[in-house]
Amino acid sequence: MNILLQGELVRLVAANADKDAELLARWSRDSEYARLLDSDPARPKSVRCAKEDIQKWMENESPDSFGFMIRTLGDDRLIGFVGLDGICWTHGDTFVGIGIGDPEYRGNGYGTDAMHVILRYAFTELNLHRVSLDVFEYNPRAIRSYEKAGFVVEGRQRQVLNRDGRRWDVIYMGILREEWERLDGGTR
Repeated sequence: MNILLQGELVRLVAANADKDAELLARWSRDSEYARLLDSDPARPKSVRCAKEDIQKWMENESPDSFGFMIRTLGDDRLIGFVGLDGICWTHGDTFVGIGIGDPEYRGNGYGTDAMHVILRYAFTELNLHRVSLDVFEYNPRAIRSYEKAGFVVEGRQRQVLNRDGRRWDVIYMGILREEWERLDGGTR
């Protein structure tokens, strides 16, 4: 039997503004993390701003978005976040976003496991049909992780990002429920 919001390495939990803000502020000072996560300019945040962001996120929760913090099973360490946003209930469609803020946990399967958990939640608990995401061309590790989770490239927006004197593409990926069921067998 599967535990709904738990994988092999991680579990998904509600955000806690008081406990999580300091760590989120620290992650914002990691320019690699900020540039992998968002196309906005990287900039550090204070603990106060990080706390306000979490509070806004929690207050603005709607029936069209579900956000979780990612904690390790072994030592209950906060390592990132994952969320579904912009759910269109009529069509069963949503976007997923994920970030592994702690560099020690990047590239070690934690993000892939968290993606498996959120996809299971999207397809079995929320009964959605498709999940989409976008990823930057300069993040091949994330692209491989998404492909392992069953996402396929559906398109690209050419040279939309300007980073370090170079233009980069944004790649659009998606996974359908039946693709996830074939790949995962609904077992994760």
